Amino acid sequence: MKKIKHEKELLKEALRVGMIYAEKRGAAEFEKTDSQQLKVEFVYKLLVHDKVIQPLAKDQLSDSSMRHKLAIWISHQLPKDHPLNQ
Repeated sequence: MKKIKHEKELLKEALRVGMIYAEKRGAAEFEKTDSQQLKVEFVYKLLVHDKVIQPLAKDQLSDSSMRHKLAIWISHQLPKDHPLNQ
């Protein structure tokens, strides 16, 4: 798995957008006390369930690979000239 530029910031944006998506869809309500790991797992699984992203292979399913997948997903959602895509 190749590290992408601004991956940390992209993950933060992916979680922000994913949590809004989940709440508008009525699938979840997040609390400030929820861990980032819990949010990553929930947003990843929801996007896979809704067929927004392709699932990782079962043998590749880990916290770091879910984070990477979410960062890639949001980088494709942002405009090409967005600072995080530079």
